[in-house]
Amino acid sequence: MKGYMYILKCADGSYYTGSTIDLERRIEQHQNGEGANHTKKRLPVRLVYFEEFNRIDEAFYREKQVQGWNRAKKEALISCHPELLKGLATCKNETHYNNAAFDSAQAAKTAQAAKKRSLSGAETSNNEELI
Repeated sequence: MKGYMYILKCADGSYYTGSTIDLERRIEQHQNGEGANHTKKRLPVRLVYFEEFNRIDEAFYREKQVQGWNRAKKEALISCHPELLKGLATCKNETHYNNAAFDSAQAAKTAQAAKKRSLSGAETSNNEELI
């Protein structure tokens, strides 16, 4: 059974992401205030994006994926700019940046220490051959 993942833009500018087997009927339900609580309080709504799937479970899975996205990422999808999605998925909070910088510094120190151990081990074995 076919399924659809869809994104509605509400009157307050917010987005609602859902899935259904009958897209036209579901949009009509939303417009009549029979849809989700989010859309009932933010009428009217307008369909701004949808994807069609061969099975409803695939549409539902995609719905859950897109629901977790931030506004900018949803807008890139809506405006057909998939090349922006990966960049918009990166965490930009200060804690993550600090941890990423710390992790990079730690990785560099670990690699440098491993290289030193490797060199000193090679020197030792060469020196032992000389004795």
